[in-house]
Amino acid sequence: MNTQLEMQQKLEALQSKASVRILAMESSCDETAAAIIENGRKIVSSVIFSQVDTHALYGGVVPEIASRAHVDACDRVIDQALKEAGMALSDVDALAVTYGPGLVGALLTGVNCMKGLSYTSRLPLIPVHHIEGHVSANWLSHPDLEPPFICLVVSGGHSHIIRVNDYADYTLLGQTVDDAAGEAFDKAARVLGLNYPGGPLLSKLALEGNDTYLTLPRPHPDGRYDFSFSGLKTAFLNACHKMTQKGEELPRADLAASFEKAVVDTLCEKAILALRDSGLDTLCIAGGVSANRRLRDQLTRLSRKQGFRMCMPELWLCTDNAAMIGSAAYYRMRKGELAALELNAVPSLPLCR
Repeated sequence: MNTQLEMQQKLEALQSKASVRILAMESSCDETAAAIIENGRKIVSSVIFSQVDTHALYGGVVPEIASRAHVDACDRVIDQALKEAGMALSDVDALAVTYGPGLVGALLTGVNCMKGLSYTSRLPLIPVHHIEGHVSANWLSHPDLEPPFICLVVSGGHSHIIRVNDYADYTLLGQTVDDAAGEAFDKAARVLGLNYPGGPLLSKLALEGNDTYLTLPRPHPDGRYDFSFSGLKTAFLNACHKMTQKGEELPRADLAASFEKAVVDTLCEKAILALRDSGLDTLCIAGGVSANRRLRDQLTRLSRKQGFRMCMPELWLCTDNAAMIGSAAYYRMRKGELAALELNAVPSLPLCR
């Protein structure tokens, strides 16, 4: 039988099955992860191999080193995920993999690994968009959550406001016109002498600071729900540079708190504006920056004051993991989506076309 036809028939059979278990892999940046997810909502097992300590030596992610580490870790995390679940590969119904966006070498490692596993196991493979995975982390933390809702997705490479119309159905409302929020955090952290990963370290330092120390701009680009962090970042860098030129010691905690407040205020303002305009009553957040304490606290306070539901993933589900990929894959499976034999890594991949 034609391999693609066989896989399509198997995928169609899964749509009427009461319990579907998906083995998923994530390798878009510097984490190699595997997880087994049941029916899009239940985490059976989850394994994450992080390269953070390795890349910290270089002050950021080195793509070639990341790719090599993924090659070494792929089989290990799959074996460990199956072991933690007490399952054999024959107990799995389908496979899933992140195919973009991300670092091309890192993505290719995961895609090729899972394509090979699909071929040898005769299990259908479901391709998943990395950002869709982050959005889907909310299904895992909030089993009663149903679309439609607004989702603020913030990470090192992405800052989006998305309307989740239905499962696997999205409308892009706004995005950054320059730097992503996480990228801005990392650049500010470097100016303050903080190592990689800069964002979390800046947030920790900000806890000790005065967030009114430095007044920073809140840029408003033309798009009603769009972000711009370049001007804010430049104003921050210039302020630090002037202090250094004068021979002044940088009040790092105060500067960190002021910068964090400016970014979080901007994110909250735009997200709530989109929520109010939509007429919906649920706001979710996702992505690595959604672990930021100030962002979570500020949105929680605003939700209580303004009367909307606020959903956020557990902290470990905010950063890259395979559980979120398995969750997203389940709903792609329900729509009959299957990876083509020529599936490839796509480093720049829009979520909403």
